[in-house]
Amino acid sequence: MAEKTTTQTASYNEEDLPTYAPMEWTLKEIRSAIPARLFERHTGRAVLYLARDIVVAGAFWALATNIDPLSSSLREQLTPVGAQVFKWSAWMVYWWFQSLAFTGLWVIGHECGHSAFSAHSSVNDTIGFILHSALFTPFFSWKYSHHRHHSNHASMERDEVYVPQTRSDLGLPQEPVHDESIYEELLGDTPIYTLYMLIRQQVLAFPAYLLFNVSGQKHYPKWTNHFDPSSIIFNKNQRNAVIMSNIGLLSMIALLVVSGQVWSSAAVVKYYLIPWIGVTHWFILITYLHHTDPTLPHYRGPEWNFQRGAAATVDRPVLGWQGRFFLHDVAHFHVIHHFFPMMPWYHGEEATQHLKAFIGPHYAWSDKPIFSALWDSYNRCQFVEDSGNVLFYRDKHGHAVRRPAPPKKVEPMPMPSATADSLCL
Repeated sequence: MAEKTTTQTASYNEEDLPTYAPMEWTLKEIRSAIPARLFERHTGRAVLYLARDIVVAGAFWALATNIDPLSSSLREQLTPVGAQVFKWSAWMVYWWFQSLAFTGLWVIGHECGHSAFSAHSSVNDTIGFILHSALFTPFFSWKYSHHRHHSNHASMERDEVYVPQTRSDLGLPQEPVHDESIYEELLGDTPIYTLYMLIRQQVLAFPAYLLFNVSGQKHYPKWTNHFDPSSIIFNKNQRNAVIMSNIGLLSMIALLVVSGQVWSSAAVVKYYLIPWIGVTHWFILITYLHHTDPTLPHYRGPEWNFQRGAAATVDRPVLGWQGRFFLHDVAHFHVIHHFFPMMPWYHGEEATQHLKAFIGPHYAWSDKPIFSALWDSYNRCQFVEDSGNVLFYRDKHGHAVRRPAPPKKVEPMPMPSATADSLCL
């Protein structure tokens, strides 16, 4: 994926930006480029991945039970201060790796929501419900809205989440202006405040989306959320499943209360709640960077279709080997997942090679360091235009890195040359 950084400079000219023309292939043509065997789901193989994740998370948990006793026993050798440094360093290592292990379990629940875990719906729903409830995600409720996101990704009118703000949303001038101080006045923040807002996003964005529809469709009614069975997000046939999702979360709350009474609230916080906060961080970081980049298009009206929306995502090698092992390649090979959500994750790497070969420059990939990419996208992806059917994010100076290609000129059909017969008509 081409990375072109725009800066606040007098030389910026919209006409100098590289142009982008949406791809023309049908979904059937793209699917035909992927071997059929890669769409096959193997329940046994998926169960082995699940078992591995449970064993890894259990091993981290067991190792963590030794942190406090070991730090106490080292007080004389390390001094009290040294023992405390060892203790909290060890807890931080546990929180890092356990949050990744928990996120891996969340990812498998996500695959269940797409029916990619097994060909049997009862297996997908049972395992997905247990895993997501254990990680405070309303399985069925989120499954339904997530399906709508996949079905409408990059559509300004219908996408469920990460819908860009427009000029009018932010109270910006309706026409691009050359006086960048106008943008700076309305969008400019100090780096410290930007960092605060970014951290807030990473910790609270997922709960805020579930509870308050933050970053969701702006035309939804006030108080739209994932817990009300009558929400606009769901249809009447999904009501009971939404209630079941709520029961799953209430059961998890009760389990944590009982655990706090048995082992102490501090133990619940250290062993579970802090790694769970890590899950929300990794989940938001990955999904935000999948769908938010100045080079990715959004569409209105007739320019949108499913395959164009699927291509408006970007693969990123998040955390290297850790992302591949713990997170099941969810970040490394996300584009293929948007094209074919029911494809098992363990076929993602091979399928991506076929997809990339077929759609060529329409495949987006970036190896920019992940936290640098997060900072850049947060600062550069501010708003899109109120008009137009192919849209690209603009930054805090009103600059973009791409522009839509001009419409193709339709050449007039040549008139047939006159003949004696035609002249007689």
